[in-house]
Amino acid sequence: MSYKRIGNYIQLVDNRNKDLAVTNLLGINITKNFMPSVANTSESDLSKYKIIQKGQFAYSAMQVGRDETIRLALYEGEQPAIISPAYLVIESKDINELLPEYMMMWFHRPESDRYGWFISDSSVRASLEWGRFCDIEIPIPHIDEQRKFVTLYNGLMTNQKVYADSLDDLQLICDTFFDKLKKEMKAELLGPYIRQIDTRNKDGKVQLFQGISNNKHFMTPKQIGANIFSAKVVERGQFAYNKATTRNGDKISIAYRSADTCAVSSAYQVFEIKEKEKLLPEFLLLWFTRKEFDRYAIFMSEGSAHEFFDYNKMCSVKLPIPDIKIQEAIVTIYHTLETRKRINQQLKNTIKPLCPVLMKGVVESMKVKPKKMEAI
Repeated sequence: MSYKRIGNYIQLVDNRNKDLAVTNLLGINITKNFMPSVANTSESDLSKYKIIQKGQFAYSAMQVGRDETIRLALYEGEQPAIISPAYLVIESKDINELLPEYMMMWFHRPESDRYGWFISDSSVRASLEWGRFCDIEIPIPHIDEQRKFVTLYNGLMTNQKVYADSLDDLQLICDTFFDKLKKEMKAELLGPYIRQIDTRNKDGKVQLFQGISNNKHFMTPKQIGANIFSAKVVERGQFAYNKATTRNGDKISIAYRSADTCAVSSAYQVFEIKEKEKLLPEFLLLWFTRKEFDRYAIFMSEGSAHEFFDYNKMCSVKLPIPDIKIQEAIVTIYHTLETRKRINQQLKNTIKPLCPVLMKGVVESMKVKPKKMEAI
């Protein structure tokens, strides 16, 4: 059995939102997923937008050559949505001959994207127009074989989603815990619990220079322009933060050092907790990771051309500080959450390459010789 022209198995659908009954406007991204549209539709006629139903595809022929990606996404929502009139809506002519999920698995392969890039036209947008898309040939096994591969892949995706949903539950516990503390406990000033540190790397012994992201993590900076000998030293168990809040994505860049000693910009502030028997660093970090704290820090920042949240402002922060046993309990939940986040990402990274593996299994089981262009 040979490769078959996909155009023989799919067709275009053009249902418009004439009565404006559908309001959920979506776009598609280069990862082949639907996302809420960021387009300004205040002056758009939504009656001209296309309706997409469960089991149908949205396809953007434009910029395939530029992005080296075929922008194709399978809609799996129970309720219909609307997409840009510039998109094409595609469906399988007969799901007993070609399963939409099977087709989507094929186009999740990096090889499919490279082939789409190769055959896209030479215009400025480097589009992969409908006719040329239909000429793409793929192996189409018996429907029972398609179902087998789809069931296997969907099973893995379902397990990963269940695991991901458990993260939301743990995150809710953490968020609800702090909301409850704010209501039930009197807030205390942070200042008496911390002390400022200003140790300089005068001898240059600390060679590891770090920056801090607004996601509250230490990171390797893109370039090191600071004098390493005037840089501040951050020991394990200390906090460091960038007091400059201007143009920082409405967040303050602060992080807790749990790894080996590093050096940071001399413009950063460094501090540590005086008595960890009364305030756990990890508990304080949890407070810093709340969106409310980011908003507070931005609001309290002062300056003209540049705004700063200096150490005095940090000392003025108020927060509820419960018994150390309660702090330990919520920190344990938080550590569990972070561990599961890492595992979830590992699961996603493991599942992602399975489409090419499964599709290779299709090719080998059919004893089909792949087209030469597929290897480009």
